[in-house]
Amino acid sequence: MKALGIILIVIGIAMIIIREVNFTTEKEVADLGPIELNKKEQKRVAWPTYAGIGVAACGVVILVAAMRKTT
Repeated sequence: MKALGIILIVIGIAMIIIREVNFTTEKEVADLGPIELNKKEQKRVAWPTYAGIGVAACGVVILVAAMRKTT
């Protein structure tokens, strides 16, 4: 459980610092024998700051609960 709490804290901090991720996908439009037509699309995944804070807070709660359970 401690590892899960630490991982969630790190992911939450990363979500606060990095607010969006951009990536490109390639989609096949048509395949006409030896000729192939592809289209590249740029996509963006964004999340609000409070989502990162929430994930980090859940990690802290799990970490504290794991610490109390072992003592």
